[in-house]
Amino acid sequence: MTLPAVKAVETSPSILYADDLLLVVAKPAGLAAVPGGWGAGEVSLFEQLQAEHGKLWIVHRLDKVTSGVILFARTAAAHRTLSLLFERGGMRKVYHALVCGLPPWQEHTARHPLRPDAGHRHRTVVDARRGKPCETTFRVLERFAAHALLEARPASGRTHQVRAHAAALGFPLLGDVLYGAAAHESLQRPALHAYSLAFEFEGESYSFTAPYPEDFARALEKSRAR
Repeated sequence: MTLPAVKAVETSPSILYADDLLLVVAKPAGLAAVPGGWGAGEVSLFEQLQAEHGKLWIVHRLDKVTSGVILFARTAAAHRTLSLLFERGGMRKVYHALVCGLPPWQEHTARHPLRPDAGHRHRTVVDARRGKPCETTFRVLERFAAHALLEARPASGRTHQVRAHAAALGFPLLGDVLYGAAAHESLQRPALHAYSLAFEFEGESYSFTAPYPEDFARALEKSRAR
């Protein structure tokens, strides 16, 4: 298996693809994807892009602390089609995550029902009674002395789904103090990157990949060196 190259991107957004219907961007961590929420008062990625590229429609979201591929629509019709693809599972999302510990399995599917915004810390928690059904398939890409690089394929789009499922399995993301990991010396956020997005649209196949940002690449190299 060929592992992804450790390649850093800039801390500002970079355009991966643009045409009359789609705008695909590599979002840096620390920048809110859309207005409101915990990014209230800050200029979001969506607002920045609208100022530069004209009217856009929000198709999906990434957490402020998550880097990687994000897709916007450039017409109302494209927005309707792309939103339906997300709702019906037609978007193939792949995340890469560095986790604490070494999973005993090579591949595993987590199916814990999740309830978002729990408690004063606004965590997503496993809740068999009130949680919503969701599924994330994890696969080990590389093992290190104390950490592992995982591929995560969420079949649904719950808030903090990958982070909460990884923690529920006993392998929280590096730097994810909200879900039980210790603070990391060189990574000031959860080690989660939206690596790729693929889908069929208007009779064409699309696939986009975002290189690792500098902080994720640096943490990966340190894990490999130990």
